[in-house]
Amino acid sequence: MALFREQADVSVRPAQPDDEAAIARVQLRAWRSSHAALLGPEVLEQIDVTAVRDQWSRAITAPPSPAHHVLVACDGARVIGFAASAPVEDGVEILALEVDPDHQRGGHGSRLLTACVDLGRDQGAQHLQTWVLDDDDARAQFLSSAGLGPDGAHRDLATGTTAEGATRAVSERRWVAEL
Repeated sequence: MALFREQADVSVRPAQPDDEAAIARVQLRAWRSSHAALLGPEVLEQIDVTAVRDQWSRAITAPPSPAHHVLVACDGARVIGFAASAPVEDGVEILALEVDPDHQRGGHGSRLLTACVDLGRDQGAQHLQTWVLDDDDARAQFLSSAGLGPDGAHRDLATGTTAEGATRAVSERRWVAEL
């Protein structure tokens, strides 16, 4: 009798045309799950899903340079995560990295991060950087476990207005690692 061992069919690959809807779905689900309190419901409700999908379509089909990458994490054929990276001086920046909330803690984020590092190294990058929202403890823990740490750089971003008309802003810290 042969014993069969189940193995998950998980992978990371370059995003392809027609992945944009899945990427937008993952991004919005992840934001609603992890950033709802920080961003506020009014900001999340104002997001134009079609515009997000179209932006990902352009990033996949017409990147600004050959050093700009959009990658997807798959469980079988289904896209359940993504990452986008871009060149910066002597390095690579992770512009986005999200995994669908139902598939987190399965190694997909680590595989995406590793693929971005590998692509950056192939292009001569000497360091990696990304920005983390204040109070995003899960992302900070993930990045810390991967060897990144804050370097002291900080930026504030306006995210829209509240129902009362006040400007809503969030703060981010830059996290870095040498490659």
